[in-house]
Amino acid sequence: MAQLPLFKDFDGYSPKYHFFKNSLLGQVHDSIPWDELVSCLPRELSGRGAPSWFGPKGMFALMFLKAYLNVSDRHLLERFNTDWSLQYFCGKVLAENEQIKDMTIMTRIRAYIETHCEWEKLQEILILHWKHDVNNSHVLLMDATCYESYIRFPTDVKLLWECCEWVFEDQLFRICSDLGIKRPRSKFREQKLAQTTYSRKRKNSFKETLRRRKALVYLLNKGIEQLQEVLDKNKGAGLDLKDFSRFGVVKKICQQQEFLLDNPPSKLKDRIVSLHKPYLRPIVRGKENKPVEFGAKAHILQVDGLAFIDKLDFNAFNECTRLKLSVAKHKRFFGPARQLGADRIYATNKNRVFCTHQKIFTCFPKKGPKQLSKAEKVLSSEISRQRATVMEGVFGTNKNHYGLGKIKVKGEKREKLMIFFGIMSANAVLIAKRRAAKESPPLQRSA
Repeated sequence: MAQLPLFKDFDGYSPKYHFFKNSLLGQVHDSIPWDELVSCLPRELSGRGAPSWFGPKGMFALMFLKAYLNVSDRHLLERFNTDWSLQYFCGKVLAENEQIKDMTIMTRIRAYIETHCEWEKLQEILILHWKHDVNNSHVLLMDATCYESYIRFPTDVKLLWECCEWVFEDQLFRICSDLGIKRPRSKFREQKLAQTTYSRKRKNSFKETLRRRKALVYLLNKGIEQLQEVLDKNKGAGLDLKDFSRFGVVKKICQQQEFLLDNPPSKLKDRIVSLHKPYLRPIVRGKENKPVEFGAKAHILQVDGLAFIDKLDFNAFNECTRLKLSVAKHKRFFGPARQLGADRIYATNKNRVFCTHQKIFTCFPKKGPKQLSKAEKVLSSEISRQRATVMEGVFGTNKNHYGLGKIKVKGEKREKLMIFFGIMSANAVLIAKRRAAKESPPLQRSA
């Protein structure tokens, strides 16, 4: 495999290289500060599963390409084997008889980057590199959105049955078979038939659902006790560290579901809604078609179309309390803000006093007897329009075209990493198009 450490050292007379440099993908490549990103990783790519042969630049490039192309891991590697432009982008050119056969390389790359890098540090590097391409740096727009995870819609019955299947079929029955011991008595087969009957019904009444939940809680409690007894007698034989961690999650789910039988959901904190993604929390958004979303809530700031993350968390938070910190973060990167666009949830008295003290003009509804002047009304409506169109448009573009519609990877850090690369890939395309527009000469009309 031929390595291309830097494009400036590559043969500039190659036709393919010329086509790549003048394409949008080549312009996106030139807009990314590769040396600064590579410096965030250790010099020697060592450790379990480290894809050292691909190189640090190649790892970052593949993460950008996955978001840019909006494809799965397998489709990305299959296209990499046949598309020389993607090979140029990553700095690796395959020979005619070479191809990547390891389809788990992207999983190992994500695991390696999340171990050695924080997305906050990578974002700071990219913003400092791109801030020279920002024109209206005094205008700050902010809003919050939710990047959903790829899970089935969670219900208490589904969650309890998943836990029962894991305890009995995946662990207890398997361990008893491997150790040659007798299975403990349980009603798992009877409850499996009852679960099939329940799930086949088109609609179930509240009483039927409550009866099903009570039966599954009782079955899960008994399964946990039996599995724990078998593990204690055999000194934990049959379970690895990952299974022990999952067993702890199952115990916590059982406790929560037992609490929900007699208490309203509002009294339960840190409610687990997925067995395989226990870090997810229900995010109440209040939308008409989707009142509750399951994923990471992100507070996004935008300056002249350039979006960056202020806060990214799987627990719900009130975005209006982030206004002061967001203004401080904007001042650190772009200088003081003079105009601010946000929706009405940000228009608290504390935020109004802060903006007045900092001499920041906002689009908040006017309070008090003093009316806005005609020029101020025009400016306020323009800021509101930019927030409602440009800001919301960026959310839709990222979710539809940069792989942020449903996050399919598992792991809290990995999901945040995918969200980060999706947003930054959209920024890189925006910067590349702006630079290309500046370099291209204006069209002249013929006389």
